[in-house]
Amino acid sequence: MDRWQGPATFEWWADWLTCLGGFGVRVTAHVTGSDWVCEAVLDPPLAENEREGFDLLMARDPLCTLRFDTESTLLVNVTAVDDERLSLSACEAKPVQRVESGQAQQ
Repeated sequence: MDRWQGPATFEWWADWLTCLGGFGVRVTAHVTGSDWVCEAVLDPPLAENEREGFDLLMARDPLCTLRFDTESTLLVNVTAVDDERLSLSACEAKPVQRVESGQAQQ
C-alpha cells in the first residue's frame, strides 16, 4: 500500500475532559521516495466564524490530536501549506525519566 485516504478529526484538548475544538478533515498519506507524506484538508470547508476558531487554535498550538473513525488517535503537528492544504507530522514523545524524591532533574 503506497497511499491511504480517509476521514478524521483534528481535536485540541485543554485537558482530558475539555475539548477546545474539533474539525473534520480528509487525510491523505502517500509514499514519496523513501518517506511518507501526510496532508489534510478541512472537510467540510469551514464557515467564516468556524475558520476564525480554527485559525486561533492553530496559532496557539499546532499540536493536536488526529482522531480516526476507528477511535484510534495520533498526536500530530499541523502546518499550513496553503489556504486549503495542511501538512501533518507525527509528534514524537520523548522518553520520560523518573525522578526520585530529593534528586535534581537534568
